[in-house]
Amino acid sequence: MALNLHLVRIFSVVAEQGSFSRGAQVAHISQPAVTKAIQELEKQVGIPLLERGRQGVRLTEAGQKLQEYARTIFVAESAAEEELRALRGVTGGTLRIGASLTIANYYLPPLVARFHEIYPQLSLRLMSYNTENIEQLLLDYKLDIALVEGPVHHDRIEAQKWREDELVVVAAANHPLANHKHLTAADLNEATWVVRESGSGTREVIEAALLERALHWKHTLEINSTAAIKQTVASGLGLALVSLYSAADQIAVGKLCVLPVSDLRVTRPLNSLHLKNRPLGIAARTFKKFIFEEATQ
Repeated sequence: MALNLHLVRIFSVVAEQGSFSRGAQVAHISQPAVTKAIQELEKQVGIPLLERGRQGVRLTEAGQKLQEYARTIFVAESAAEEELRALRGVTGGTLRIGASLTIANYYLPPLVARFHEIYPQLSLRLMSYNTENIEQLLLDYKLDIALVEGPVHHDRIEAQKWREDELVVVAAANHPLANHKHLTAADLNEATWVVRESGSGTREVIEAALLERALHWKHTLEINSTAAIKQTVASGLGLALVSLYSAADQIAVGKLCVLPVSDLRVTRPLNSLHLKNRPLGIAARTFKKFIFEEATQ
């Protein structure tokens, strides 16, 4: 049985959109044409692929399997087109970069600016979410390359260390602990901590570090933004364990200070991610090579 890839493409759009009407809009064809295409494909494979309901469509077990393969097929098709454009000397196209928040807000902006200067014909799309969401976007084939600061949990994703990031405990300059010249983790037991949300790679690294030192935060304020965490701490509310790189500006002007906690030095790898079954396209390979070379300078 040879699958009709035109029909598979229409099926994949409907599966992504969750309805025939939205699938028709995205595919730029009529809804009756979409319905006919799905019926022909189901007849071809001999098994239902979609279940229709008032709330839209739901993939059957067979539909889920086909959609997984369809994503791989069309990603490979895009990669082949990109490689052929590169061989013709065309440097255009779009590179979709996903990054967890700390990397997107602090590490990537100067890198993206310099990369764009070298490859101005290449359109760049940068998406920033927490590590958990970036992993899912990569698994859904919605990113070409990803950069995260947290551990990776899915066996379809390959991680490669890009650079190392140091985390430090910061407080407002007028915090009661700010004048201490020597502190230990035990001195922080009663502190209020300003922390990232669950699903954040930063939070996962911090929780592991605190657990290793038998330190448990008792009072927390949860904020899903490193920038907002720094501002909150600088305003006098609690402590935070943040990337030294991300806090350097506010440390330099005296809004934040680094507490000298002798037994709480935390470092973490910043990782480049890609799918194991998906070769990087020429644009993603070029960007990865560029940021790795920049990290060594």
